[in-house]
Amino acid sequence: MKLVIAEKPSVAQSLAKVIGANKRCDGYLEGGGYLVSWCVGHLVELSAPERYDERFAKWRLQDLPILPEKWLYEVSPGTKKQYQILKKLMERSDVESLVCATDAGREGELIFRLVYNQARCKKPFERLWISSMEDMAIREGFEKLKPETEYDALYEAALCRERADWIVGMNATRLFSCLYGQTLAVGRVMTPTLAMVVMRDAQIAAFKPEPFWTVQLKAGDLTLSSRRYSTKNDAETVLQECETAGEIMIEAVDTKEKMEKPPLLYDLTSLQRDANRILGFTAQQTLDHTQNLYEKKLVTYPRTDSRYLTDDMREMLPDLIAAVAGKFKYSGSALRTEPARPASIFNSSKVTDHHAIIPTKTMAESDFSELSLGEMAVLQLISARLLCAAAEDYRYAESTIKVSCGTEEFTKKGRTDLQLGWKGIWLQFYPEKKNEEDVIGQVPGKGTRLTIESAKVNEGKTSPPKHFTEDTLLSAMETAGADEIPVEAERKGLGTPATRAATIEKLVQRGFMERKGDRKTKHLIATDKGNSLVTVMPEQIQSASMTAEWEQKLLAIEHGEYDAADFMDGIAGMIAGLVANYEKVKGAETLMSRNRVIGTCPHCGAEVLEKQKGWFCSNRECRFILWKDNAYFTKIGKRLTPQIVEKLLKDGRARLKDCKSQKTGKTYNADILLTTEADGRPQFSLEFPDAKGGSK
Repeated sequence: MKLVIAEKPSVAQSLAKVIGANKRCDGYLEGGGYLVSWCVGHLVELSAPERYDERFAKWRLQDLPILPEKWLYEVSPGTKKQYQILKKLMERSDVESLVCATDAGREGELIFRLVYNQARCKKPFERLWISSMEDMAIREGFEKLKPETEYDALYEAALCRERADWIVGMNATRLFSCLYGQTLAVGRVMTPTLAMVVMRDAQIAAFKPEPFWTVQLKAGDLTLSSRRYSTKNDAETVLQECETAGEIMIEAVDTKEKMEKPPLLYDLTSLQRDANRILGFTAQQTLDHTQNLYEKKLVTYPRTDSRYLTDDMREMLPDLIAAVAGKFKYSGSALRTEPARPASIFNSSKVTDHHAIIPTKTMAESDFSELSLGEMAVLQLISARLLCAAAEDYRYAESTIKVSCGTEEFTKKGRTDLQLGWKGIWLQFYPEKKNEEDVIGQVPGKGTRLTIESAKVNEGKTSPPKHFTEDTLLSAMETAGADEIPVEAERKGLGTPATRAATIEKLVQRGFMERKGDRKTKHLIATDKGNSLVTVMPEQIQSASMTAEWEQKLLAIEHGEYDAADFMDGIAGMIAGLVANYEKVKGAETLMSRNRVIGTCPHCGAEVLEKQKGWFCSNRECRFILWKDNAYFTKIGKRLTPQIVEKLLKDGRARLKDCKSQKTGKTYNADILLTTEADGRPQFSLEFPDAKGGSK
């Protein structure tokens, strides 16, 4: 009998169905020579500092740094029942071996191994390593189970990541919290990410726009703009010359044929970026939707950092492309379906754990009616990218037209489409993304004279850098520290594709950043609390390049190319040096004591202030409090954010999307209404404006 341990109940059920474990038992399934059970996230976690010594229960500077010699683990309080089920299954006399079937990545490996070790299990185990939840992939995975030893280095890297985060988080959080008299959560990846946002906001605040003027002419089909002038008089002088001349002459026309190759397939980060830019989804929403699609067997494994397929997938790709194109009713001629093409999709050397995210053949035969709107939007995005990646090049002619008017030269650039190729497929899915601004019709020949139909001076101002969106912040996280890391390095940046979304969400949830703007152009802006935190952080804690270097070392540990003990010694040494040498920033307490006013109390009309654990009415007689860890919002699968609070305080209601039913697990949209009791305590209720917004 083999015991198969998956990461989630839904995954366990899919595995059990394929291998014939159809008998339902308490916490597991049985049949076909298998027992199939599951974890529920991290069943086993690192112990808190007080487990090492009771004196660590209080936060004191003299106790730092806390650097365990022997690491202690314990079962998470909320998952003890499932842990006990797994432990008893491991101890069964008829269980001869185990199969690790948690998610095929660093965290999945850690989840299984910690449970295995905590239960003191000594039985042999093998590794199920698959990139798709399709029945065929599961069946093949069980036929080709991997030896446990192949993933020992992956487990070492996972342990180092977990323990490094514990050392940095526990020590730095206690250090700065004790020094500044309030809880300041510090994270190895979280703080450098916040620092990038704070620095961008500071650049924008310090930016001083400078005015400039241009001359715009319209002649025939051409609209031309001059270079920028620093004074209005200079622009008006040129305008007068052009009005006097009354015509322009084409001095030169330079036309070159160019092409854009099809885009690469999606890894998780590039998918999250496009989903934010095109659909307005947060990185976490995109990951959640893609994970759901994976578990429904509609796309391949989401937490990948590769944008390529392996060479042995050449033969299956044509059928998959045809199936996806048929499902989305695309029949254009731009697709390339020969097994050998497009060569740019295949590169086994650039696939480590998992290949790029693509739709599955199961998707082409599935019924989309059960998908949420978010899941459907992400599935379409992944499908469109596959078809584009397998399409002809986009070819166009780019023309540069030089025009003289009086003594001034004007330049106009434009393009003429020659072969839409992959871009034609993209525009069929997303027609609103068509850009007509630089398209020109027939280009006039050299020496042609055209009458000026209109001329004017336009005033403009230089623009500051733009605030981060999730799209651009993910890009910045991905490339952070790239200058300090060799070009041949396999992964750069802050965090991994699997953790970046969670990092952004933590910063928002803890009040260090907030989202501002409409749904599709939401910016990420540091709060006063976030600015204050970065102000007191030393360089080594907020340095993106240092954290990116750590991430690179973790990857080297995965590959057996770097010693785990050396990595941990480096982390411990850095923290010990920080504790010994950090000097308190003068005047920081005043800066950090400010509480942001977020709105007006709906009960008594006083100001509502944002503090560490929630939003409090400034009137001490009033009992109006909105806790950040809000039970009502947790129940519907949401978190209370500053944006929602502002909306509730202003309008008494806020629109929530993708709430989750605890009973069915399905999502729905609703309005949440805020009222108060007689003493000011808040009350919530849901309202469904129309049938489409109800449970699905």
